[in-house]
Amino acid sequence: MDVPVLEITDLFVSIENKEIIKGMDLRIGKGEVHVIFGPNGSGKSTLLNAILKLPGYSIDAGEIRVKSKNIQDMTTDEIANMGIGMSFQHPPKIKGVTLRNFLNAINRSEDLDDEIRALSMEDFLERELNVGFSGGELKRAEVLKLYAQNPDLLLIDEPESGVDIENIAVISKAINKILQKETPMKLRERSAIIITHTGHILNYIDADVGHVFMDGKIVCTGNPKSIMEDIKKLGFVGCVAATKAEKDHT
Repeated sequence: MDVPVLEITDLFVSIENKEIIKGMDLRIGKGEVHVIFGPNGSGKSTLLNAILKLPGYSIDAGEIRVKSKNIQDMTTDEIANMGIGMSFQHPPKIKGVTLRNFLNAINRSEDLDDEIRALSMEDFLERELNVGFSGGELKRAEVLKLYAQNPDLLLIDEPESGVDIENIAVISKAINKILQKETPMKLRERSAIIITHTGHILNYIDADVGHVFMDGKIVCTGNPKSIMEDIKKLGFVGCVAATKAEKDHT
């Protein structure tokens, strides 16, 4: 069996001594795209931040392994250099650093210029990173950053949040390209976790596994589109009950 890109075991995470993630497990193989649904405040973004060990997030118990290596004693830079890239829901504004200089510093892609044009970011290259960007421009810049990083595992936080339909389509096309979605599954090299509240991103990106995240843990797992339909009809709590009832029946 291939070594998973990411393996999380009985994870507990806190912020300022407040427990947010309360014992969860997750395994992501090479080429897999997992989507995590959940209400606001359930801990979805905390999970992504903990994987990168961003400041303020304390791993209190359990393990996070990236390509079989425990990250407990690793820095954020070391984790990123293992091939982990993140697209933030609310990316920071960095004055004094242009988008061009930022991309040049992280670029591992051979055709970045093509993607700059595909995302219509040519006019932003000399602007300060994320300063004065609209919602759609912020998300396009974040996806362009991922493209430049060329990561093995993409952590994508609410890609459709605050973005109009036109920008969602453009962003999703770029994400699908990074994820090699036109390549057969067994040949894909990149994996992803996509966090979503609305589920709209599934209209543009096919996910392999769906999870519902509530009160700091994954409470059910299944087909992403089926889960999304149940959430629309029944809400998050009703979806969990329906998924469990279906599994019990089978």
